[in-house]
Amino acid sequence: MIKIIFGKKGSGKTKRILDMANESVKEAKGDVLFVDDDRKYTLSLKPQVRFIDASEYDVKGETSFYGFLAGILAGNYDISVLYIDAFLKLTKLEAAQAGAIFERIEKLAAHANCDMVISFSEDAENAPESIRKYAI
Repeated sequence: MIKIIFGKKGSGKTKRILDMANESVKEAKGDVLFVDDDRKYTLSLKPQVRFIDASEYDVKGETSFYGFLAGILAGNYDISVLYIDAFLKLTKLEAAQAGAIFERIEKLAAHANCDMVISFSEDAENAPESIRKYAI
């Protein structure tokens, strides 16, 4: 299952996703991972949350981001929730172009039996209609 936190820069998306990640370790039946584009929020997460700085792996663009996610999930079958902050920065996509990758990510999450929570730096009404259904 995929969930998206929509909102413009400064709307509180990062705080919300950090809080969700920290709260989820209490109930998660598997590993909880948090992916971001830098290390700025490392210390904001509980030690039980595995933090991954995607910039250390040269993730730049839609194709490398998808491969990065697939590699994470292929390497660890115990991931129950994967939190992704700065989605548009990591994929180098404009909000209007994001529909197609979400179809692929949804299939990937279902195959891995993993939930994903993604912050999306745009208001829902400016995002493709196909991904608005994931809004929380």
